[in-house]
Amino acid sequence: MTLESAPESELPTNDPLTRTPAEGLVIDPVLDLIVDPLAESNKGSEWWRSAVIYQIYPRSFADSDGDGVGDLAGITSRLPSLATLGIDAIWLSPFFTSPQRDAGYDVADYCDVDPIFGTLEDFDRLEQEAHRLGLRVIVDLVPNHTSSDHRWFTAALAAGAGSPERARYMFRDGKGNNGELPPNNWQSVFGGEAWTRTTDPDGRPGQWYLHLFDSSQPDLDWSNEWVREQFREILRFWLRRGVDGFRVDVAHGMIKVEGLPDYFAPTLEDGEDANSMGGDAAAVPYWAQPGVHEIYRDWHQLLEEFDGDRVLCAEAWVQPLSKLANWVRPDEMHQAFNFSYLETPWSGNEIRAIVDESIEAFSGVGAPSTWVLSNHDVIRHTSRLALDSPPPQGAGLGPLSEPKPDEALGLARARAASLLMLALPGSAYVYQGEELGLPEVINLPDASRQDPTFFRHNGEKYGRDGCRVPIPWEAGTPAYGFNSTGESWLPQPSDWDDYARSSQEGVPGSTLSLYTAALRERRARGLGLGSVEWLEGYGDDVVAFRNGDVVVIANTGQVAVELPVGDIVVSSVALSEAALPADTTVWLIPRPEYDD
Repeated sequence: MTLESAPESELPTNDPLTRTPAEGLVIDPVLDLIVDPLAESNKGSEWWRSAVIYQIYPRSFADSDGDGVGDLAGITSRLPSLATLGIDAIWLSPFFTSPQRDAGYDVADYCDVDPIFGTLEDFDRLEQEAHRLGLRVIVDLVPNHTSSDHRWFTAALAAGAGSPERARYMFRDGKGNNGELPPNNWQSVFGGEAWTRTTDPDGRPGQWYLHLFDSSQPDLDWSNEWVREQFREILRFWLRRGVDGFRVDVAHGMIKVEGLPDYFAPTLEDGEDANSMGGDAAAVPYWAQPGVHEIYRDWHQLLEEFDGDRVLCAEAWVQPLSKLANWVRPDEMHQAFNFSYLETPWSGNEIRAIVDESIEAFSGVGAPSTWVLSNHDVIRHTSRLALDSPPPQGAGLGPLSEPKPDEALGLARARAASLLMLALPGSAYVYQGEELGLPEVINLPDASRQDPTFFRHNGEKYGRDGCRVPIPWEAGTPAYGFNSTGESWLPQPSDWDDYARSSQEGVPGSTLSLYTAALRERRARGLGLGSVEWLEGYGDDVVAFRNGDVVVIANTGQVAVELPVGDIVVSSVALSEAALPADTTVWLIPRPEYDD
């Protein structure tokens, strides 16, 4: 079903405010009260201000039909496990119709489900089950570009230069005597030129089109009102189906400087170049242009046409944070991913600085800060935090990477970092599998890799496949319970039994138990709507603060730290004495003598 073939009267109405009173009512395990977790919030306490949002990468979460690729029915079957974990919402990476050249971020139809994931009816069942369990549903929107298979782009190719169809994309004549040179020198985030030349029907070379990512992902021209109207209807399509919001891919792209001038990207100190998702501090003609804010003000108004607290979250690789805060001003988006926090090393001084900077920047515009450590585009923090100088975003880890992360050190730091993150006020994002302590999969054979980054860099960058391997559910079963056949679109390691959910559920000290306890206490103590009060008297390697009635202490150094007298709420390792070891975080309730 496409947008054109789905009249409004036939669309399911899954809005939480239209449910019968018996639907969606759950017993809060902490408060022991019957509550409606999807009820509309009061202004200033909307659910998204303090939510823990769990990212599901559909092709790697759960596979119901055994073909090796996860699907919507598989997700639905596993939702009770996520409700038990204690999250507030799920964010689904793209499941729309797509040739899957970039794992679904190349969309061919924004208003239908790709057959490898199921059908629109499967999505409706997923959403209904999520809402029944008290979970919000956020879908991933990719507005910067479409797939080259999208009917808009095939029509543009057929229509030719100067046509209204081509005006929907960034087609340009080439330079040189015969147009043989690209229109400018821009480079793709995935490597190589950001331009591809077309071939006219008579076989002659034609115009060029812009693609900031893969050549199969042509950029839309957002100065075109037709494009804007199409996306308004796409938003309405999913909002009418009852979704609770959108994560917006490449939210700092979409608008390019008029005239598309050349850009000479400096090489940064860490080897990352400014053609990457974040660019640099200087003005980049295709990132973070002022015109994007007009789009999001328009979308903000559109979401307000619908009942409930709907949310827009920006994937915007923008620095500094004071500039990123422009994306979440009161009439624009509601959240923006805090990638500056994600990229902060395991260092007490640097963590304190970025927390202060984040809270100041976001609270200055009335928005919550978000906290995130892993996602589908970065090396899992279980491995990344074990490296002094991790590769830049998108480069990945592989068999020839040196040094390789120490798995035990990485897990200890990841558990400590996660416990620290979940104590901070604002909204936190959890990437599927991090609650199991999954490391980055490094030893993937080249023949199995699928990330366009790997191919466009001729294998010199491994890309993002290592964090996308299907996650383990049951030890000792085919594909660790990802499905019943053992098929897997990316090969799973042979030593993941101990990471499987079945090996950790109810086991004291397991990473799953740590996350479950932390999420339970975070909700019970209202930490998401709390505040940070720094505690003095600790060294540079220690992050120590109070949030509500909880004192949080994280030791990023090598020397054990004496703990105040108090009752431990949760700790990233079992503590046998009144000292906090290296790479450990604890939440505790101080005794009255400590408060005095």
